[in-house]
Amino acid sequence: MEKVFRNYNENSVKAAVREHYKKMRQKQTVAYVAEMKQKYLTFDKPMMLWEALSHLDDLIDVSDPDLDLPNVQHLIQSAEAIRKDKRADWMQLVGLIHDLGKIMFLWGTDMDGTSQKEQWGMVGDVFVVGCALPDSCVYPEFNHLNPDMSDKRYNSTLGKYEKGCGLDNLELAWGHDEYLYRVLKHHPENKIPEEGMAMIRYHSFYPWHTGHSYTALLKEEDKKYLSWIRDFNKYDLYTKSDRTYELEKLKDYYLPIAEKYLGKGPIYW
Repeated sequence: MEKVFRNYNENSVKAAVREHYKKMRQKQTVAYVAEMKQKYLTFDKPMMLWEALSHLDDLIDVSDPDLDLPNVQHLIQSAEAIRKDKRADWMQLVGLIHDLGKIMFLWGTDMDGTSQKEQWGMVGDVFVVGCALPDSCVYPEFNHLNPDMSDKRYNSTLGKYEKGCGLDNLELAWGHDEYLYRVLKHHPENKIPEEGMAMIRYHSFYPWHTGHSYTALLKEEDKKYLSWIRDFNKYDLYTKSDRTYELEKLKDYYLPIAEKYLGKGPIYW
């Protein structure tokens, strides 16, 4: 029987997944996102890439209905599938690191949803804050719980944005994508191409790349992002399995690629 991915049906999904998305919808507001950017975009915590990867052996993504393995296994599965298809080395690296922003749990708290216990500020499908929440969100019945949806500044189709402002000018719910993207943008040795950076930043933005929402906010140039994300998505989503790997046994292959695009020194988180 073919495996079904992203099945959020109440009869098959864990209660914790549904509760996670309820909390996301209740707490991910314009004000919250601003607070998290101020808190986390400090770039004052140096850590070598491989050490950061090893920390994801201690985290299971509570929002994922498909996988109960430590998150580092998902990263390796994605990277190995990209490698098997002989895609570009930078894309293999993106597969290996695309969820690495989840290491914010190391200095996160339950209160702001960035801990092992409370992950609603760290993982899960993201949406735009500052405008109306679309029905393409997972569990749209929770949309009305978002405080911004009772604020005239934020509850219309455009909300605080201008028509056609473009994807890069939208503020998304806070999470590991935006965190890693900002960390790498700040990293002076980063040579990951534009396509790879977009894959990192937008791979969890399902209401857009799969739900076809937010069309009034997009511009023509955003079509290139969509093709890149959909290309990456087949490796992010459809490679999930019970197969496990030893991270250290893959170091000889992936570390030289990482050093090619990110240098040999620490990354500042």
